[in-house]
Amino acid sequence: MKRAIFYLSIWLVAVLSACTGSQSKGGGEGGDTLKMAYATRLSIVKHDGYTMVKLADPWNTGKTLHTYLLVPADRPVPNNLPYGTLIRTPLTKSVMATSVHCGLLMAMNRQQAIGGVCDLQYIHLPYVQQMCREKKIIDCGSSLSPTIEKIIDLQPDAIFLSPFQNSGGYGRLEELKIPIVETADYMETSALGRAEWMKFYGLLFGSEEKADSLFRNVERKYLQLATLAKTSKVKKSMLIDKQTGSVWYVPGGQSTIGKMISDVSVGYAWHQDVQSGSIPLPFESVLEKAGDADLWLFRYNAPTVTNLRELLTENNGYRQFKAFKNREVYGCNTATTPFYEETPFQPHLLLRDFICIAHPDLQLGKPRYFVKVNE
Repeated sequence: MKRAIFYLSIWLVAVLSACTGSQSKGGGEGGDTLKMAYATRLSIVKHDGYTMVKLADPWNTGKTLHTYLLVPADRPVPNNLPYGTLIRTPLTKSVMATSVHCGLLMAMNRQQAIGGVCDLQYIHLPYVQQMCREKKIIDCGSSLSPTIEKIIDLQPDAIFLSPFQNSGGYGRLEELKIPIVETADYMETSALGRAEWMKFYGLLFGSEEKADSLFRNVERKYLQLATLAKTSKVKKSMLIDKQTGSVWYVPGGQSTIGKMISDVSVGYAWHQDVQSGSIPLPFESVLEKAGDADLWLFRYNAPTVTNLRELLTENNGYRQFKAFKNREVYGCNTATTPFYEETPFQPHLLLRDFICIAHPDLQLGKPRYFVKVNE
């Protein structure tokens, strides 16, 4: 998934000694657990004076990726806290490395807490672009190599980064002793599971009730659409994305997109795959396994709308796919649509697009993000 490569920071868990301290494990028992309906990699337990949030390691079953201890800024830090990264809430000035989480803060009416961003050229939010022009939000450069000096000058209360497997550390960011919030929501195993992480982010930014309300609305709309999809008499199969360089990243069967394709009630060649991320495959493998897919949907980032001829200049082998032959190809230009700003935490919007394309008999209207690719 091309766009994800730009966004996902290639680092693992930070050791923020100055923020967490070498605390004993005396205060982590008991508490009220916030029940998660869909998220499998997130646990939230409220204790007297603090909230403990644990992120499960997506790549090592049974292990913890990170533990956070959220303590309200207007209250003293409790004695004998368990080990973890201490974060004083609500956050008021954070660095966001993805448009995904900028979009969520906008939805929670906490955009004023965006102090800095990475990969500004990929954030299609007018508010963020305008605030950066006015220097009210700081452009901190690439998420893969942020401008450390700008982050130091900004003095943010947290840095939001997406972890990657086997990334090898956070580099100089570890030395800043600023809490790093690992946005591993993209490794959830369902669209609603990822969306449910907004409850964690709501706690961080003092928007718990707003986040709960947003999620209930998303859940209701998503389940209604999934139920509707089952009533369609049209049965088709789907292929997602296209080759990037020498690799074609297809969604794993247990990924958020893979599960969403299942919820659309269409066929998917990798539906039995157990991976929750993307699967890197050579072109030939994709052609062999999904060359007869009825529909081909892909995302791209370009200043102009692509067409079938341009696709063939990228790889002439695309003409071998059934969907290409039948002109059932649909593209989403992420440079001109708010795809990444909206769909991760509002998956019902993407589900609707899939249904519009795969089940025209349900007459939901035109897709929001994808359009048919012409000659």
